[in-house]
Amino acid sequence: MDELVERVDEQDRVLAVVGRSEAVRRGWLHRIAATVCRDGEGRILVHRRSEHVPRFPGHYEAMVGGAIAVGETYEEAAGRELAEEMSVRTSVRFVVKFLNRNGLSPHWLGIHEAVVLTPPDPDPDEVMWHGWLPETELHPFMLQHPFTPDSQEALSRYRVAVRRPSGRICPSR
Repeated sequence: MDELVERVDEQDRVLAVVGRSEAVRRGWLHRIAATVCRDGEGRILVHRRSEHVPRFPGHYEAMVGGAIAVGETYEEAAGRELAEEMSVRTSVRFVVKFLNRNGLSPHWLGIHEAVVLTPPDPDPDEVMWHGWLPETELHPFMLQHPFTPDSQEALSRYRVAVRRPSGRICPSR
């Protein structure tokens, strides 16, 4: 059964409830929530999508996320997706939201951050590999492996949003 999402406008206001596959097929704006996970050392969780998922099978991602269900907030969806895909239950912190026109279809993307101090236990139907990378190794890794189309822009916006004027990453705790 197709998951229901809220079709939204250019100001992220709800217009209607529609099936996600229809929103993607018609290029209708809807909402996605994603989380950058960092461990206690500040490394970023990277994972490879299962070969069995319908969208971008076998591609890598540096964020865990998915569609926001009807009536959910960005933060609620980010926490739910983190629990469903990685079996991680922790608080998420909203970082930035932007209108993303990359990827499978246009959508509002809410990016969050979480500190993950327990080992993830990924759902094998969703994730075929995962590991932690220092931020300095992430860009070279992205050049060597296929990532989802919106990964580069999403990470770039995340990095800008969490930096202090000194250029250091803000603590997320």
